[in-house]
Amino acid sequence: MKQYEQKGYLSLEDIQIPSDKHLKKGVACIECIQEIPCNPCVDSCPVHAISMKNINAIPIVDYDVCIGCGKCVSICPGLAIFVLKIIDEKGCITLPYEFVPLPAIDEEILALNRKGEVVTTGIVKKINKRDNTTVVTIEIPKKNIMDVRNIRLQK
Repeated sequence: MKQYEQKGYLSLEDIQIPSDKHLKKGVACIECIQEIPCNPCVDSCPVHAISMKNINAIPIVDYDVCIGCGKCVSICPGLAIFVLKIIDEKGCITLPYEFVPLPAIDEEILALNRKGEVVTTGIVKKINKRDNTTVVTIEIPKKNIMDVRNIRLQK
C-alpha cells in the first residue's frame, strides 16, 4: 500500500516537484495519482508539455517546455493540477475551485494544505471560469508554494 493511501493525502515525496528555475517562470504541477484511462491534460496542453506513457499512466510535465498557461488546471476532472509561479518573495498558485460562494478579487482567504489545514493567508488575484471549472489564482508567501493546494473563505 502506498503511503498516501494510508494517510489519505499526498506529501511532497509523492509528486514531481519543479525546480526554483521553473517556478520562477511558472509551470503546471500535476498531483494526479489515479492510474485510470484519463488524458484531458495531455490533449489540452498547447505546447505538448504533458505526456503519459500510456492512457492509464500518471501524467508527467516537462517543465522545460511548460509555459504555465493553466489550460490543464480547469480541464482535469480530478482537480489535481495547479500552476505555480514565484515572483520575488510571493508565490502565486492557480487552482481549481468548485465551491460557492466564489471569493472576490483582492479578498483575503485562508490557504489550506493537502490535509485541509490552514497554512497561511492569501489574496485572490484572479478568477476565471474555464471548461465549467472556476480557476482561482492566489498570492501567498513564497515559502508556502509547495504546501498550499486549496482555499477557504473567511466569511
